[in-house]
Order: sequence, then structure tokens, then C-alpha cells
Amino acid sequence: MSRDGGARPGWAIIVHGGAKEIEPDKEEANRQGCLAALAAGQTVLEQGGGAHEAVEAATRVLEDDPTFNAGFGSDLNTDGVVEMCAGLMDGSTYDIGSVAAIKGVRNPISVAQAMLREQPILLTAEGARRFAGEHGAELCAPNALISPEKRASRMKEDHDTVGCVALDQSGRIAAGTSTGGLEGTHPGRVGDSPLPGCGYYADSSIGGIAFSGDGENIARAMLAARVIQALEAGRSPEDAVRASLDHLHKVGGEAGGIAMGSEGRMGFAHNSPHFAVAWISDGMNGPRVQLRQDENS
Repeated sequence: MSRDGGARPGWAIIVHGGAKEIEPDKEEANRQGCLAALAAGQTVLEQGGGAHEAVEAATRVLEDDPTFNAGFGSDLNTDGVVEMCAGLMDGSTYDIGSVAAIKGVRNPISVAQAMLREQPILLTAEGARRFAGEHGAELCAPNALISPEKRASRMKEDHDTVGCVALDQSGRIAAGTSTGGLEGTHPGRVGDSPLPGCGYYADSSIGGIAFSGDGENIARAMLAARVIQALEAGRSPEDAVRASLDHLHKVGGEAGGIAMGSEGRMGFAHNSPHFAVAWISDGMNGPRVQLRQDENS
């Protein structure tokens, strides 16, 4: 998908629900979940809010929806505990906020948002949760984030990190990710999602990117950095993501990414079976949503 031609939009936003295989009975939930997240971010942008605020608003909706492996409904590690990661970058200031292996917070993306103007760019585990409590984030018991479905069946739903990229009316771009990690992973595991240049990145003069997939290999290949470099070289968002996926072949694994250029042009690509994506700008008649790149919607 690419958004081609036309004047620069006043605002634009694109979200994804993860690079994964979506069972037929989960397709509608993935579509509606992405559309609900998109609407939340769109409201912020229409009201003149900042791109990073729109990314937070959209991602919170995905974190609250047990359809997705982020926030409530996250996967469980080998201890049967939810540990989450999230990252958020303001492309106009290069401020970064990210948390890793955090427990017992409702919305990790909001903790990342609270960190944006702080000196540290990454806090982990108990230190991240302490920061969350000190800055007004909603805390909870760690087991409160286990959805009934996850309690009933330890399903393997590996790659469904969620993400968002937004452009606001002032021309600022932000990108963010959030994930519940991997089912049955070692406690303390950190993948690509909170690491700038790996799972996400934003530069308002170039564009923004958010990935999902095999986190360790996305990090090894520094996929987000590669997309930003390709955008800077003049490639379209879709082509930039495709090129990064070609590089991923060197280390293996599946991934999907959403990208946006500085002018608001959007695109995505994936080598996973499905990749739930929704997008809209003020130049469109309404939102679009797809579960595969080759799907007509």
C-alpha cells in the first residue's frame, strides 16, 4: 500500500496490530481493533494534538484490546507472568521514552510517553514500574493483565507487537510500539520493540517507522534505521519497508512494518502471513484497513 500524489495532508496516521497469522475467526476482531485505535489517534490529530499524543492514544486502545499481544491480553513468560515493552519517539525533538520487561501497568505506552522529556531513554523492570507510579500511570497487579482466553489456553501468538506512526498539523512525526513479548520466553527478555533504530524510529524531516515480528532478528538487522535511511534517500515508504525485509533474509525471520514519509505518504509491507493495518489522513474519504498487503479493501 502506498498513498500516492496529492497535496501534503494536514495530518495522517497509520496503525498495525502485528505481523502474525490471523485465524479466520479472529479477522473481524483484528480489523475492528485497528479501526478503533485509528479513530482514537485521528481524534487527537483533528483537534490539533501532537503526533506523539496521537500515537499514545491509538496504542492505548490496542493495549486495552485482548485481541492484540500488548497490555491486557499479553503473552506469558515461563514464570506465567506478563512482562511488556513499549517505545515512543517524537521526531521533532528526537526525544525517546521506552520501557522494557515492565510488570503491573495498564498501558506501557503511557509510561513511555511520560518519559519523553526525561534524560533516560529506556527504563527496565522494577525501575520502569517505579517511574510509572511516580508519574501517575495506572498500576495493577501483574496477573490483572492476563486475559481469560490466555488463562484458559497458553496459546503461542508470537509476533503481534502493535505500532503506530502519526503526522500532526504542525508537521511533526512520531512513532511508537508496544508488546507483550513472546509466549514462554525467559523472564527479562527484551526484543526490538523498545529499541530505537530497531523496532521504531521517527525524524520529522524524514519520516517514521514501526515494526513487528521476530524481535531479536529485527534488532540484529536494525530494520527501523534501514527504513529511515531509505526514506532519506528518496524511496517510498512501501519500498523502504520492502528493502528492509529483503535485508532481514540475511538473519531470517518474519516481520512487518508501517512507514510514513515527512510529507504524510504512508506505506507498509510484510513477509508474515498477515499484518493488520489501518490508516487515514485528512485527504481521505474514510479509513482503510487490510489484513494482508495484497488484500483489496
